[in-house]
Amino acid sequence: MSSTQRRTVFFISDGTGITAEALGHSLLAQFPDCRFRQVRAPFVDNIDKAQACVRQIRDAATHDGFRPIVVSTLVNSAIVATLRQADAQFLDLFEQFIGPLEAELGTKSTHTAGRFHGIAESEDYKARIEAINFTLAHDDGQSNEKLDESNVILVGVSRSGKTPTSLYLAMQFGVKAANYPLIPEDFERNKLPPDLIRYRTKLYGLTITPERLSQIRQERRPNSKYAAIENCLYEIDAAQRLMRREGIPFIESTSRSIEEISAKILQEIRIPHIGY
Repeated sequence: MSSTQRRTVFFISDGTGITAEALGHSLLAQFPDCRFRQVRAPFVDNIDKAQACVRQIRDAATHDGFRPIVVSTLVNSAIVATLRQADAQFLDLFEQFIGPLEAELGTKSTHTAGRFHGIAESEDYKARIEAINFTLAHDDGQSNEKLDESNVILVGVSRSGKTPTSLYLAMQFGVKAANYPLIPEDFERNKLPPDLIRYRTKLYGLTITPERLSQIRQERRPNSKYAAIENCLYEIDAAQRLMRREGIPFIESTSRSIEEISAKILQEIRIPHIGY
């Protein structure tokens, strides 16, 4: 398979398909020279839907000239058997992992589709919803109320990645993540914003290269002082000096994914209920 050819990858699940996609993307990322067309097929929970998927897989094989790859999290054996009528490379999450877990735990799994549906009643799910609401209310320094409830407060110059990182932490881990911009007035005073001083131990900084920051800001405010490379250089340098002086740990966000940034933050701030 050459770098110009494309192979179709199906993510097939009896639920939302999030697990299948997460697994599939992690695997496909190991093959950066290959091109993939991704097809999502969630809620495949009966034979008719499975047969429709079989037809799609066969059509893709004819179109691409390669047999497709199927990443599956189906648990119903009849639906799985129907799906396997297609000629494809199957990567079945439950087939690979449920069997060994059953052997290790000495008990059979439920093999029930849609087990995640009941998660809405779990304490973990409720905690994540509460964290998302908290994070949205404390985005970009818009509220100082109940900052003592935060698990972490991200600081950095405008457009350094604070909001998406905060939301990822809240959605994936139930972390109450506030974020607060460091602005020119802070640099002129050479001090942290007054509202943050008492929460110094909860602060974690994000920084970014001036070139990338300027590029991002140009998309928001073209040809402005805000986006000028000289201003970006000044703000980043001032922010880093401020964070170093205040003993605030920080990470460069330019070449890192949100997942990697979040993992680093969780590792360093040690939130008890997350288990890092």
